[in-house]
Amino acid sequence: MLIGIDPHLSGDLLAILRDMGHGDRICLADRNFPGPAMADAGKIPLLRTDLDAVAIGRAILSVLPLDGFVRHPVMRMEISGAAEEMNAGHQGFLAMMHEVAGRHWTMGSIERFAFYPESTKCRAIVWTLDDRPYANFILTKGVIAADGTVAVPGPAERRSLGLD
Repeated sequence: MLIGIDPHLSGDLLAILRDMGHGDRICLADRNFPGPAMADAGKIPLLRTDLDAVAIGRAILSVLPLDGFVRHPVMRMEISGAAEEMNAGHQGFLAMMHEVAGRHWTMGSIERFAFYPESTKCRAIVWTLDDRPYANFILTKGVIAADGTVAVPGPAERRSLGLD
């Protein structure tokens, strides 16, 4: 055990999170997601956890800064035929994200069949035991500033990046 580190973060997962750079992404996938196939397709690690997406997301966001230089640093898999709808898994993840990382972060979405190839571009897939459909998320890592805070662009830079 380490002081201040969520015990659900395995050594393998901590190493991946540590080695991720600004803009790198990690996928959290539900138990029905084709985790092994997507990890093989992307030649990326597949890590298993006995947690649901919200619980492992909470642990990850306790150490991972989100990317303030993209419109949506967290993306969810869209529900087929209901792209704008957020189910219980999505709502629970969004509430946890706001609690842990702050209310200013936004969640976007990726069409279901477009989500699969996006997952292969991540640094790893964390395969959860979440049984809620579409409980699949991609998190983008941000930057920690010299003062230890998560770097976010100022108003002028946000406008120039098209974030407002």
